[in-house]
Amino acid sequence: MFLIRSLTAVILMLFSACAALADKRVALVIGNSDYLAVGSLDNPINDASDLAIALEGLGFDVFLGTDLTRDEMLTLAESYGATAADSDVSLLFYAGHGFQVDGRNYLVPVDAEISTPADIPEQTVAMEEFVSRMERSDGIRLVFLDACRDNPFEGTGLDVGGDGLARVGSAADFLFAYATQPDNVAYDGTGRNSFFTEALLSHIYTPGQDISDLLISVRKDVLAATGGRQIPWDNSSLTQQFRFDNSPVTASEETLLWQVAANAQDPSLMQLYIDRYPQGAHVGEVVAFLDKTDQGEFVTRSFSTGDADEQAERLWKLAQRSRMRPLLEFYLEQYPDGRHVEQAQRVIASIPRPEDSTPGGICERLATHPRDRTASIPGVPFTRLQENAISAIQACSAAAAQSPDLPHYVALLARATIASGDIERAVTLYRQAAEQGDLRAMVSLAQLYEGGTGVGQDTSRALELYRSAAAGGSFDAMINLAVTLFEGQIVPKDETRAVALLQQAADGGSAKATFNLGVLAQDGIAGSPDQALGYFQRAARDGEYQGYLAAAILLDEGRGVPRDPSEAARMLLRGAAEDDGAILDQLSLASDQWSRETIMEVQKLLQQAGYYSSAIDGVPGPNFTSALQQWRSGGFDPIILAEN
Repeated sequence: MFLIRSLTAVILMLFSACAALADKRVALVIGNSDYLAVGSLDNPINDASDLAIALEGLGFDVFLGTDLTRDEMLTLAESYGATAADSDVSLLFYAGHGFQVDGRNYLVPVDAEISTPADIPEQTVAMEEFVSRMERSDGIRLVFLDACRDNPFEGTGLDVGGDGLARVGSAADFLFAYATQPDNVAYDGTGRNSFFTEALLSHIYTPGQDISDLLISVRKDVLAATGGRQIPWDNSSLTQQFRFDNSPVTASEETLLWQVAANAQDPSLMQLYIDRYPQGAHVGEVVAFLDKTDQGEFVTRSFSTGDADEQAERLWKLAQRSRMRPLLEFYLEQYPDGRHVEQAQRVIASIPRPEDSTPGGICERLATHPRDRTASIPGVPFTRLQENAISAIQACSAAAAQSPDLPHYVALLARATIASGDIERAVTLYRQAAEQGDLRAMVSLAQLYEGGTGVGQDTSRALELYRSAAAGGSFDAMINLAVTLFEGQIVPKDETRAVALLQQAADGGSAKATFNLGVLAQDGIAGSPDQALGYFQRAARDGEYQGYLAAAILLDEGRGVPRDPSEAARMLLRGAAEDDGAILDQLSLASDQWSRETIMEVQKLLQQAGYYSSAIDGVPGPNFTSALQQWRSGGFDPIILAEN
């Protein structure tokens, strides 16, 4: 069946993602699961339906089709093409079976019956059918293909010309994003959504994020979730930037959850923060609040009507962006007549309840390494895994049995096993997963060989594993190899190769590698001091929050770059909201280390936010410290930073 959904009204307001969307956006979203003659797939309908909801929330008129026959696919494509002809942005998303023959891609309708190659043109829909309709528009054209999950004709004797889809060439202003590399097969996923679609849904609402950065985030998440077995790939000829959400760049989901919880003064939200981010930057503040609550020291906060509306909007935007079911439930509970209730109900219906989680989902939640965190799985510190080792072993054992083609569950089982104290068994499991190509297993096994834990110490074997993992795309392996090459103790020193590894990891989205490049540039070891600022700012944006402080120091002192107290102040306030409290301590207890001009700029911004009421004189005092604390604990305002 297929449905045509048109947004009849878009509510414009200051914090709405659609506030800056004056362009016409049209999307065709198709998910085919229930095939008649080839193997069915579990998730394409979910993928298409869930993405359609997200795109509607971003201002798209969505043409949604699920389980379509060939005639229905062509009919819907023509309707979409007519509407998209004058669009500023046209988008195609397809989930289901797809294959290539002689470099041409074909998408498979649910009624396809193919017994010979001659049947292909009449039984499938060539990719060109969609691309040609998108070419009617002069705007941006975006194509997302989660369509290479396996060969639907495997075992039939029909050769469709290779695994996965072929690379597609295009005219200007096209972007093709594939669930995996050309000529490779993507996984259908072990939960409600495929790995690719889950990552896309997790990042599509990130405010101010250019699509190139979004795809890097998606690639990182899929690589981590599959242990390197699936690496999304894209091919772009865009000549202009595109952002799904044009709102000002804000903070991380972790920081925003703390901000919302601090404003609401709600124990359940504070507990959600602890559960979601056990090593988060605000854990100390959350624990302090919960301790007071346990002692009966309740803190209530009342808001004016305007403030209450603003808090409701902040909560909704975070719930929509993060897709955290508890946040959506909290929004519906607190604002049963809220303006986003209908949308919240639709989104929450697409998110499984914890009790409905698959073994794979439970295994990921209990055993994922913090360095493999994704937008939806934050990772678990080893001490917490030790507390839940038995449950993790049970879930990961079941997941590994259900998905034998995904060795990452064996790697997670190994981590849970070593947390239980059975190192010998864990080494066996790590070896098994590493031999099948899992990146985390390779890195963990290398660390065991490096330290001689559970195995004989063997630095040569450790280096071999690091090299294999780095070749497969592991950022941790690249960074560890770079450190080894810089030190020159185990292998000959090679700074050029070390820097190249860090650059490769940074280009892939590793904030840690990016920060390290900033340090090297700042010290003149690799690159020049003027490059350090860009590295530090990028590292901070990608989650290495000490980058804010490092960038602010360069701007305040004019080290390698022109002095810029105003930009230094913005870096300090972003960092004050996101880091572990280091910047707040710096400004409160060591303000003499900063120029008077930079302190004055911080005071001006805090005054604009309504938190600072003393003189703009560059001299810190109690009101300045109080304003910083208010900014950090619920008062972060991206609009203030964007306007200056």
